[in-house]
Amino acid sequence: MAELVAEKYISSNLSFVIEKATSIVLRSPIETPVQTSFGTMTDRPAVYLILEDTQGNQGIGEIWCNFPGCGAEHRARLLDSAILPVLIGHEFSSPEHCYNVLEQQFKRLAIQSGEFGPVAQCIAGIDIALWDLVGRRLQIPLYQLFGGIHSSIDVYASGINPVGATETFLRCRDEGYHAFKLKIGFGVETDFHNIESICKRLDSDDALKVDANQAWSFEDAITHSEKLSDFPLGWLEEPMMADTPLEYWDILSQSCSIPVAAGENMASTEVFSRANQSNWLSVMQPDVCKWGGFSGVLPVARQALSNNKRYCPHFLGGGVGLAASAHLLAAVGGDGLLEIDANPNPLREEVFSPVINNGTIDLGTEPGLGLDISEILLLRQNPAYCNPAVTVAMR
Repeated sequence: MAELVAEKYISSNLSFVIEKATSIVLRSPIETPVQTSFGTMTDRPAVYLILEDTQGNQGIGEIWCNFPGCGAEHRARLLDSAILPVLIGHEFSSPEHCYNVLEQQFKRLAIQSGEFGPVAQCIAGIDIALWDLVGRRLQIPLYQLFGGIHSSIDVYASGINPVGATETFLRCRDEGYHAFKLKIGFGVETDFHNIESICKRLDSDDALKVDANQAWSFEDAITHSEKLSDFPLGWLEEPMMADTPLEYWDILSQSCSIPVAAGENMASTEVFSRANQSNWLSVMQPDVCKWGGFSGVLPVARQALSNNKRYCPHFLGGGVGLAASAHLLAAVGGDGLLEIDANPNPLREEVFSPVINNGTIDLGTEPGLGLDISEILLLRQNPAYCNPAVTVAMR
């Protein structure tokens, strides 16, 4: 616990009994699909989870659900039918204690069902909501609860699609961004045309990164990364499949002059520890909604900084997870950047939409994640967002 919570709050009573849980499944239509090398999103989904303890304190979390298209509904059903009954009505000494119990409890289910990712994502969402609840109860922002000092963090515009990439880059720069990440992995001609076009328009204080989303084989990664070295790129993200053997990552990093970034598809303390201790990885990118929540990711991020790596949280979902990622980055410190999707997403914008000022945002001093839960509950009444809430209460 001392590793997670700032020293002045270690003695605080962090125990709780959850009495009620409300999962909210939402989908927002979008005009322009979001493209990646492995699939296209034709709408923007979100699964939000609101937890309430026996004293009436509330907290909110988010569960990763971008792909495949049925992911949001599936995770909500898994959460409501299997995982929440273990949480509701039981006393835990802290969110970290609860996280450890749930991880141990559902190892068998993950193996039996083959649902390793969805189980981990549900537990991560619970952990985020519990820490938000604690922060609200203690009347302190989460980044301060975890020992952070500064409320201001640097950001970058992410998810720049291959179609209209230059126009999106210019729009994001007009919105106040100075760092950008382009999606690649759509073929050599498309990728290099977009990179060259954007690089020609970079100002002296602009920075460009690229994300291949695991699109290339090892051989292609070697070839393409050599050609990419001609451009001023801040990092090359997931050039190969995330489960490619470590010796291949070592070979790639030795031949590639661009820093390598990864982490969104790592999902255990052991894997993150090996990556943090490796020489091939320069930028660590765990996703707080895909694995770990605060309890799992904070130690990983701090270990990354202690190993002279850069911590830049991955995120491409709704507003709750983005706020959680922001508080994690502010808590850990360092020179990392918060990933903000450049594509429209009302389920992000209506929940957490900070003002971008010269490449930074400020988290302020509101307790917990600083979000308005009552406003988020109103989203389920919007017919454009489709799905009603499902409520599970202690009996």
